[in-house]
Order: sequence, then C-alpha cells, then structure tokens
Amino acid sequence: MDLKAYLKEQCGRIDAALDAYLPRENELPHNLHKAMRYSVFAGGKRVRPILMLAACQAVGGDTERAVPAACAMEMIHTYSLIHDDLPAMDDDDFRRGNPTNHKVFGEAIAILAGDALLTEAFRLISDPRSVKGCNPSALLILIHEIATCAGSHGMVGGQVVDMESEGKPDMDLPTVQYIHTHKTGALIKASVVAGALLGGADDNKLAAVTRYGEAAGLAFQIADDILDIEGTTEQIGKDAGSDEARGKATYPAVMGLAAAKHEAQAMMDEAFRALEIFGMEADPLREIATYIVNRKN
Repeated sequence: MDLKAYLKEQCGRIDAALDAYLPRENELPHNLHKAMRYSVFAGGKRVRPILMLAACQAVGGDTERAVPAACAMEMIHTYSLIHDDLPAMDDDDFRRGNPTNHKVFGEAIAILAGDALLTEAFRLISDPRSVKGCNPSALLILIHEIATCAGSHGMVGGQVVDMESEGKPDMDLPTVQYIHTHKTGALIKASVVAGALLGGADDNKLAAVTRYGEAAGLAFQIADDILDIEGTTEQIGKDAGSDEARGKATYPAVMGLAAAKHEAQAMMDEAFRALEIFGMEADPLREIATYIVNRKN
C-alpha cells in the first residue's frame, strides 16, 4: 500500500472533523478557543487517531463511526503537549516547528486550553449525536480505557515519573520502560483498542490489537529518543538534544544508541507478530509500525 497517500487521506479526514467539532474562534471566550485551535492545528501527524481508524478497519468495522473518538484522542494528545511544554515541566519554546502555546497565549491560557481540550474530548465521545450507531457497551469500555490510559495510571503517571527521574545518574531500564509505556505508549495502546472496540472486534482480535498497540507505543517513544540525538531541530520541530541536556531517562541514555535502535526494531517485529491473525485489512497497521520506527520527524 502507499502509506504516504493513506496517511495524507486520513489526516485530512481527521482535520476536517476536528475543525467541525472544536469551538470556533469567534465563540466566547475567544482567546481560549484560539489557543485550543492553535495547538490542534499546529501540524501534528495525527498518528493516534489514524491508528484508531486503522484498527477499526483491521477488525472489519465502519471507520466513520470511529472518527469522533479519533478526534477526541487527538484533543487529549494535544492537551498533553501543551502542558508538557509549560515552564513548570519541559519549558519548551517550540513544538512542531511553531512557538509553543504558552509562548503565544501566556501560561494561564495555555493551562486552560489544555484543560478545555481534555474535557472537550470526553464531551465529544459521550455526545449521543456524535456516537450514534455505536454499541453502548463498547462505548462505555472505550471511555473507561481512554480515561485510564490518560490519567495517573497512564500518561499523567508516566509524565510524573519522567520529571522525577530527570538528571538522576543511576537511572535503570525498568524505570525507563515504565515512563515510556505510560507517558507515550498508553495513549497509543488506547487508540488501537478504541478502534477495535468501535469496529466490533471479538476477544481474539481485541487481544491481538492490544498487543500491537503496546509494542507500537513503546517503539514510538524509543524512536523519539533516537531522533532527539540524531535528528535536527528543523526535522523534529523542537530543540534537538534537549533530552540529553536535561538528563532525561531515555533508552539511549540507559542502554546506548545501538541497543536502543535494536530494541525499537524488536518492538516493531513484535507489533507485526501480533497482527498475524489478520489479512490485508491490517496492512495500514503494519505500515504504520514500520513508519513509527523509521520516521525522521
């Protein structure tokens, strides 16, 4: 399959839906809605929502039903980036090649824009109009899964351990694995699980997609660690080398660059093995796993 064309098509589909679902800039409060839309439309790759659509397709579902939840996932991801960039956390000046939200709108509005995006995500996936036709039981499980993976047992918990581990000279691999599987991997896993649930997956297919999401999520963050070392600021859209400068707990820092590359490849292989029960309908998931490891931004 032509992955570039597939990603472009799905990205356009997600962007159009996000534009429709998000509050307009001319709605009060204007500055808050401008800040929300600023970060959502700052050039993201839409990996998580596209993974949700691809997982829905893999299990034989109607991907149109997954679009609202896919948009909700992108809102949650964007909120996490806005807060991650704040001076109290990573204190980044650029995100996706653009000034970070707090640099444009100030810290208070940036915090509130993140809060609003997180809340808007759950409003969207609980709105009867946007989830019409979805299985109510599957939708309840989906909401629980996303909330779990976004909170203290998932992304937020991983962020806390990441901050607490910064600059520690005795960092070990289990701690790095915890950070990666929670801070980044949790939402990626939640994305594919949600897509499979909305697609009506049986237990075997759901288990396979879950294993894929766990492996792909870890591969994604290891690839990010490697890009921070080998990529340029222009390529990755933020300051290159920032992880090493801050003493971040990363795979290359703990096991070396070569071993980190080997681990990323091993996770990609694990993701492929998880999809062995599927045919060509899971090709987008396979191609995205390869892209995750080999990407340059």
